[in-house]
Amino acid sequence: MKSHSATAVILAAGLGTRMKSALPKAMQPLAGRPMLATLLASVREQFDRIVVVTGPDMDDVAAVAGPEAQIVVQTDRLGTGHAARQAAACFGEGDVAILYADNPLILPQTLERLLQARNSGHTGLALLAMRPADPGRYGRVIVRDGMVERIVEWADASEEERAVPLCNAGVICARADDLRRWLEQIDNNNAKGEYYLTDVVALARRDGVAVRAVEAPEEELRGINSRVELAEAEAVIQTRFRRAAMEAGVTLTAPETVFFSHDTCLEQDVTVAPHVVFGPGVTVRSGAEIRAFSHLEGCEVGPGCMVGPYARLRPGTLLARGVHVGNFVELKATEMAEGAKANHLTYLGDASVGKGTNIGAGTITCNYDGYLKHRTQIGAGAFIGSDSILVAPVSVGDGALIAASSIITDDVPQDALAIGRARQINKPGQGAQLRALLKKKKEEG
Repeated sequence: MKSHSATAVILAAGLGTRMKSALPKAMQPLAGRPMLATLLASVREQFDRIVVVTGPDMDDVAAVAGPEAQIVVQTDRLGTGHAARQAAACFGEGDVAILYADNPLILPQTLERLLQARNSGHTGLALLAMRPADPGRYGRVIVRDGMVERIVEWADASEEERAVPLCNAGVICARADDLRRWLEQIDNNNAKGEYYLTDVVALARRDGVAVRAVEAPEEELRGINSRVELAEAEAVIQTRFRRAAMEAGVTLTAPETVFFSHDTCLEQDVTVAPHVVFGPGVTVRSGAEIRAFSHLEGCEVGPGCMVGPYARLRPGTLLARGVHVGNFVELKATEMAEGAKANHLTYLGDASVGKGTNIGAGTITCNYDGYLKHRTQIGAGAFIGSDSILVAPVSVGDGALIAASSIITDDVPQDALAIGRARQINKPGQGAQLRALLKKKKEEG
């Protein structure tokens, strides 16, 4: 909950060279959406205004930021301090926090604590810090009497300072006018010739401003600069989602094997078996069971449904109450009414299936003619025999029966029996004759 007016500035101009990708770093996927979107979800809960600093030709990053965010372009990439300085005109009044698109796992509660620390006592600058298991080459936060005295980069730190476990996460928060002034005073007198945001801490201390560190777990504050770190971040966010689902009343029989998207919605008493993947846009209603090795995306599963094992539900699929979708069944843009079943080896694309209808094994709807998609309408209480092919556009009436192995190209009326296959002809003895002929041809080469 937003407690007071504040602006978040997100630095998102990085190219992510270490990712070895054509995508900007902010666009790398995390739980089914760009990592920038993950950070924005937390930021929107605590900040009234959002400014995103991008690089040239990063329209995709600006699109993720959305119309409510102000976009500032950093033409020359001269360091984090330089990037923050580009946004100074957008700071407005009140508090301003500088964050990073490649540090997307920060929770809203941590941002709230950062803002509270900035507004407690006489704190002029608050920053986020962590105690990583391997401090490595992180800058160290030196604290005296409860306040930050300085940040020392690893390369410049003494052995005693390198032994300090508290490390800088890079996120800072200060009043807008103070931050503008300090950013203007940063210089690039360093080995890389860049303007570092961390220099703001020394400038604040020089002005006699109290600087406070807000500690948060490493898993929240870790940066993402490589594919390895991206995978580690994915593991963190998946662990969060799994715990949240189970705490909300979902059964995960092997939690570590289930993967969620950022917007997966599982209601109470849903059961999810091992090795299930939820892509974006999935809702599963109460009492449904998702069996092992199923993949769902852009679909809704109704109450009491059974899906899988080895089922694939693609975008536009809607299952009503009590639908059964079994092993090796794929549905795309298909609606199945209450109690309908497709239990084996079936593809239904661009179809509607009526209440209580049974779809036999091996059934497919031929929905694509190479140019356009066409729909198949199947009524209530129908029976589609195994190995049937329904060539859309076509409709099957309520209560109709389709004989096994039929090819249906014309509409089938209500309660009709449709047989769409060639008549069987048996020719005595010709099977043996044909085998002998084929064997001779093979032997002759």
